[in-house]
Amino acid sequence: MTEYHPVTADVISDLAALLGGRNVSCDPDKLLSYSRDEVQGPFWQDGCLAEVVVFPEGTDHVAALARYANEKKIPLTARGAGTGLSGGAVPACRGIVVSFEKMNRIVELDRENLTITVEPGVITADINRAAAEAGLLYAGDPCSGDASYIGGNVAENAGGNKVVKYGPTGSHVLALEAVLADGSVTWFGGKRRKDVTGYDFVHLLVGSEGTLALITRIVLKLLPLPAEIVDLLVPFPDVATAVAFVPRIVTEGKVLPASVEFMDRRSINLTERFLNTRLPYSDAGAHLIIQLEGNDTESLADEYERIGDLCLAHGALEVFVADNRNSRDRLWKARKSITESVWAFHPGKNVNEDVVVPTAAVPELMRRLDEVASRLETSYVAFGHIGDGNMHVTVTPDRDLPERESLLHLVQDELYGIVKSLGGTLTGEHGVGLKRRDSIGLFLDGAQIDLIRRVKLAFDPNNILNPGKIVPWE
Repeated sequence: MTEYHPVTADVISDLAALLGGRNVSCDPDKLLSYSRDEVQGPFWQDGCLAEVVVFPEGTDHVAALARYANEKKIPLTARGAGTGLSGGAVPACRGIVVSFEKMNRIVELDRENLTITVEPGVITADINRAAAEAGLLYAGDPCSGDASYIGGNVAENAGGNKVVKYGPTGSHVLALEAVLADGSVTWFGGKRRKDVTGYDFVHLLVGSEGTLALITRIVLKLLPLPAEIVDLLVPFPDVATAVAFVPRIVTEGKVLPASVEFMDRRSINLTERFLNTRLPYSDAGAHLIIQLEGNDTESLADEYERIGDLCLAHGALEVFVADNRNSRDRLWKARKSITESVWAFHPGKNVNEDVVVPTAAVPELMRRLDEVASRLETSYVAFGHIGDGNMHVTVTPDRDLPERESLLHLVQDELYGIVKSLGGTLTGEHGVGLKRRDSIGLFLDGAQIDLIRRVKLAFDPNNILNPGKIVPWE
């Protein structure tokens, strides 16, 4: 295990000289707040507390900080908005938390090259809005987009609602400005759609959870903005019928939707209580949201009528069409509020997973999950990006249950076993971080885990960048 230098009074003084006193804080409330993300419950030992939080204002600050920390062997943990669900921004080895909230500029929107260049502290929804104002589309659409920073999206390779058509965050990243562990500043990639000059470091850094470099600028790909968008809300009598229908949208409907989202009855009912609203057929077993895009009103109408007829032919109870901004916003507010709703009514430690399986295996995943919950006499909420096989499962046993914690671990172990047997993996978009680190050996063999460690040390020989994450370290 690496021996790290503590953050002393002299270190604090040095950091203030490098970054300015206004950008360095040892306030106890801030230290606690900036040492946590949205993970519910203590999934790791206490003591993961920052010794100092810093707020760089530009790449020069980040480079100076990295150079200093590398020389002193002080851990640096990059942090965005703190909306993560893996403990990825938790300072596992204490040291310095680097908040990118002051690096929040949209640097350039290049209409000719269809790119937007941003700093890591830009809120994702602001990128969506800036692109839309220019008649363009940034297709990254995580449910946390109104709060999450693009830097965190890149660090975790966030997925979201439009992956089935456009891919996760990494599919939109063309280039990155990165500060390496020794303070060197370099650019990976560029405003190019093709590049095989050397290794693809851009997409190695995407999803690396801040363990390889500190990202200071991001060049994102933009697309034409669709002229028309329609959302279909489709209730089904049960989960099995809803899940089994999803592949038919493409195979029989001959349409590639922008989104196919799944919500079971419990997730809908919790969200209705949380938002004090009602959705049609809220007593149905499950709902799908199917989003279709196009540039021609008549062609899009033909598509959604065809998909609607197909839904009804395969067991749907009804098909509701949201074809205006108000109805679409109301529908998506419900979908994007599910996680918050679950936490509101089931606070404390829960098993909150984002497992992913091949899309054809989703029906079997849901069937076997139901068997486990029934056998162990516990409840769960299931929702997620069913179009790409990424399901969010939150197990919510009774808070007063004496054996609650042991039951949670048992359910988690059984869920992981089912996912592995179906050819799935540990996490689809939330990341491994600290929360899932000790389970990665169930999905990756020793050779791959050793390779991850060696790649990490090639970038970061002193192991100062977000240490203790993704794989266990001896």
